[in-house]
Amino acid sequence: MHVTLAHTVWRGYIQTFPNHFIFIFWGASVFQMFLAGGWPMWPLLLASVIAVALIIERSISLRRSRVAPSGLLDRIISDLGKHGAPPEMVSRVATHSPLGRVFAAGLRNIKGSREVMKESIEEAGRSVAHELERFLTTLGTIAAISPLMGLFGTVIGMIEMFAGQGVTGTPEQVAHGIAMALHATAFGIIIAVPATIFWRHFRRLVDDYVVEMEQQATILIEVAHGERRR
Repeated sequence: MHVTLAHTVWRGYIQTFPNHFIFIFWGASVFQMFLAGGWPMWPLLLASVIAVALIIERSISLRRSRVAPSGLLDRIISDLGKHGAPPEMVSRVATHSPLGRVFAAGLRNIKGSREVMKESIEEAGRSVAHELERFLTTLGTIAAISPLMGLFGTVIGMIEMFAGQGVTGTPEQVAHGIAMALHATAFGIIIAVPATIFWRHFRRLVDDYVVEMEQQATILIEVAHGERRR
């Protein structure tokens, strides 16, 4: 009897699946899909809004023109050969960009030994790297927990559906209720996929910036101490 009932429910779900597929992708609006998922969809909506805001903010803040502008090192080396490293020039470089902050830390100690200049640049580099990684932990957390939140919503929806219908529901009604409950899982995956893509992209972008800053800082140290031609 249980096998027959399970087969009937599954057959009913398969029969209604095309309608729900059309419902999600071609028919009713995303808002209707959101309402069909019940109250567990609200945390997912909040997570999606935060994820979109973080993606936009990081996309703007991690642009190359703002983090590591091209030609900055050449201009600094040229100014060093002409005027040295006066405080005004160091302050201007420090406010230019994150890369400029790294250079400025070394320029403040340009009269010291190579080790002192290198340590000051490394300290500034760690601070800049930490700043570039801002909000990435939050974005990664949203990417990781969104499918779990969606699955939680599906479980809640199925519990409410079975508790409400009991043994009186028809297989078609049960299948319809399962399909509605699965909307929460679908919504969670929809949030997680782009959040994961952008999180990995931003992490790699920050790593590339850090490596580039280290390479350019090494050139500045060698030029300042006469180990490399200007």
